[in-house]
Amino acid sequence: MDTKAYWIAFNRVPGIGPVRLAALIEACGDIGAAWRASISQMQAARLDRRTIELFLEARRTIDLAVELQRTVDAGVEVLTWEDATYPESLRTVDGAPPVLYVRGRIVSQDEWAIAVVGTRHASSYGREVARVLGAALAQAGVTVVSGLALGIDTVAHHAALDAGGRTLAVLGSGVDQIYPPQNRGLAQAIAAQGALVSEYALGTRPDASNFPPRNRIISGLSRGVIIVEAGERSGALITARFAAEQGRELFAVPGSILSPGSAGCNTLIQQGAAPLLTIDDVLEQLNMSSIVDHQDVRQSVPADPAEAALLTHLSHEPSHVDDLVRMTAMTPSQVSSLLALMELRGLVRQVGVMTYMRA
Repeated sequence: MDTKAYWIAFNRVPGIGPVRLAALIEACGDIGAAWRASISQMQAARLDRRTIELFLEARRTIDLAVELQRTVDAGVEVLTWEDATYPESLRTVDGAPPVLYVRGRIVSQDEWAIAVVGTRHASSYGREVARVLGAALAQAGVTVVSGLALGIDTVAHHAALDAGGRTLAVLGSGVDQIYPPQNRGLAQAIAAQGALVSEYALGTRPDASNFPPRNRIISGLSRGVIIVEAGERSGALITARFAAEQGRELFAVPGSILSPGSAGCNTLIQQGAAPLLTIDDVLEQLNMSSIVDHQDVRQSVPADPAEAALLTHLSHEPSHVDDLVRMTAMTPSQVSSLLALMELRGLVRQVGVMTYMRA
């Protein structure tokens, strides 16, 4: 059984989140053994009686092969704690989701990401600021992360796409359940030029209780968070709180003291968030001004489409040739010959037997 099936199955067990799953894996040794855990092992992992009952019921009713095939049929990539391609910035935060469902692709460029979020009820001022920020970040080679909500999020996503950049949308539903429905076309464009990301299993509806937790993923994927416009009770302030807890830089766009829609941002600034006046404020504070240089190198190097495709699957973490074959759908001989040429050109380097990483 593909170990991904166990991760997917656990994601459907009520009451077993990141902390309890980590405890189960520690008690049992690995994810497969955790799925087959005995009652005593469950108790050693401090699962309460109700959670144990739900777990036992899930093991009786969940078909592992069927759950795995659902993701394949949906064209969805599943990333787990075990995967080298799981976003490193998110892996280190408290409560990092054990499973990420990805429609589209997360690439090494997304290591340089900034979240742009704000109210659903954006003013013309807020929309224009989000548009300028989204475009400027994308042009600087920064991936724009947001939540696909109406208002500021939608404008930021559109601006990044229109500028030819990458953007990630973190959903409060399954990646096959787009919400709001008005953004289905936008979601399709994001999947083609970035990724839709969710911790929620396929088929999960956009319940209101799903959205506050997903905000920790928005900030967790990002090096900094920009709150463009937010009222006193805006959901964007939840993202700001997670950003502070995760040690992310927090920026807020100042607004009129007479505008209720700017009250949240102005309060954040009063509490210590950096006032954002220009895009350079963000890039300089996060030491991201040199991203353009990295992007220039990346864009000028892979003239051959096959090399470019292979390079997107390589990062500064080692990748085995077998994994690259699986991810690219190329033959082993194709991948090996491309890697040999790319190593000669200084694009990649071999760091072990049949193991390569970006130079």
